[in-house]
Amino acid sequence: MEESNKTAIFFDSHSSNEAFARTAVSAFVSQLDPTVEELADIKTAVSEAVTNCIVHAYRESFGRIYITVRIKGNEVKITVKDKGIGIENIERALEPEFTTGADDERSGIGFSVMAAFTDKLSVRSKPNKGTTVTMIKKINAKSR
Repeated sequence: MEESNKTAIFFDSHSSNEAFARTAVSAFVSQLDPTVEELADIKTAVSEAVTNCIVHAYRESFGRIYITVRIKGNEVKITVKDKGIGIENIERALEPEFTTGADDERSGIGFSVMAAFTDKLSVRSKPNKGTTVTMIKKINAKSR
């Protein structure tokens, strides 16, 4: 039977907590002895997911951001959840360069970056209920 391990954290949607989230997740994933590149990929994806919560989910307010990390074998499943305004049209939101922010403020590539740095990305959302982003990354997949 494959061993598994799980952790969960939550924190307020202050921009200063983005670095905390990135560091906490990468510290937990370190038990798999990832390459520097794999760890950088995870940090980048988590950073984008948390930033989306801070900027879009809670816009002019604050709320909680919930992260769950589950390790099973060499697979890491990271779930980032908020209880913010939600996404009306997920398909549209997943399009590169789509943003609900002002054009000069946001590039609209958050989901594209998350997808590029993980092996699988899924997004679930309900307006006024929140959004859940799930990212899966295989660690040391090439050497196993």
